[in-house]
Amino acid sequence: MKKQGLIGLKKIRQQKGYNQLKVAMDLSISRESVSYYENGKRSPDIQMLLLLSDYFNVSIDYLIRGEEFKKR
Repeated sequence: MKKQGLIGLKKIRQQKGYNQLKVAMDLSISRESVSYYENGKRSPDIQMLLLLSDYFNVSIDYLIRGEEFKKR
C-alpha cells in the first residue's frame, strides 16, 4: 500500500499561494521536509502537526485528510 502524504497540507498551501520554501522558512524547517510531508515520504510528529495547524489556521484533521472532520 502506497503511503499517502498530508493531502490538506498541499491543498491549503496552494490555496494560500505559498510555495514550499516560504512555508519552510516561516516554520524554520527544510523545504525538503515540507515536500516529504506532502508526498508521504516522512510523517510529521504531533508538535509539527500542531505547528502546521496553527500556521495555516486549519485543523489537524484537515491537514491529514484535506477536509474537516464530519460526524457520522
